[in-house]
Amino acid sequence: MKFLHTMLRVKDLDRALNFFINKLGLIEIRRVDNSAGKFTLIFLATAPGEAEIELTYNWDSTEEYTSGRNFGHLAFQVDNIYETCERLMESGVIINRPPRDGYMAFIKSPDNQSIELLQAGDALIVKAPWNEMENIGSW
Repeated sequence: MKFLHTMLRVKDLDRALNFFINKLGLIEIRRVDNSAGKFTLIFLATAPGEAEIELTYNWDSTEEYTSGRNFGHLAFQVDNIYETCERLMESGVIINRPPRDGYMAFIKSPDNQSIELLQAGDALIVKAPWNEMENIGSW
């Protein structure tokens, strides 16, 4: 596995960027503005190629982020999303968001932290039983 990023939800994007870039010295690696989903993702790191922090700004959100809601998930890249999820299931881990798309899945730690698993490279060919599985709980 390769550790990719930690996602943090932010209420005030300018204030967050001021803190992480101007105060902590991180650099902006890339930015995604999604008008359909009404959110912005900004990836920051200490240097290109290093593990990143993903700031998620939901444009119209009125949600107050309390302890735990401001932390989104840890993300890990895996060589084979299907084999990884199968191994985890066999060890008793619940797959909260199965890899129906051959690319992304979510599980939770014993302390309820969300963990995203992402297929290295292109998505795998969509196949059963993964494409037929429903979400379980939240992720």
